[in-house]
Amino acid sequence: MCVGIPVQIVSVEGIAAQARDGDEVALIDLSLTGPLAPGTWVLTFLGAAREVICAEEAAQIRKALGGLRALMQGGELGDAFADLEARAPQLPPHLQAALDNGEKTG
Repeated sequence: MCVGIPVQIVSVEGIAAQARDGDEVALIDLSLTGPLAPGTWVLTFLGAAREVICAEEAAQIRKALGGLRALMQGGELGDAFADLEARAPQLPPHLQAALDNGEKTG
């Protein structure tokens, strides 16, 4: 399993960027997103930016990752997933459309 880490772009040089994850700054690859402005939040997987995200989504992901980290260290999950508790699970749009059309797989 690969976990996406939200980071904020600090500076850009071509298809590479310096990005901040808390107190750490790392070099990330922008090949999949193209050049981005400093201040932009991205979701990274294995050092490569895969998706531009908003600051609110970055905060939610960081909170969830912090809760998982605490749980793995024997602590409490707390409200790390509070944004998910109030809603029902949702299918991705393409699967919901297939279900709405009565499509089934065998």
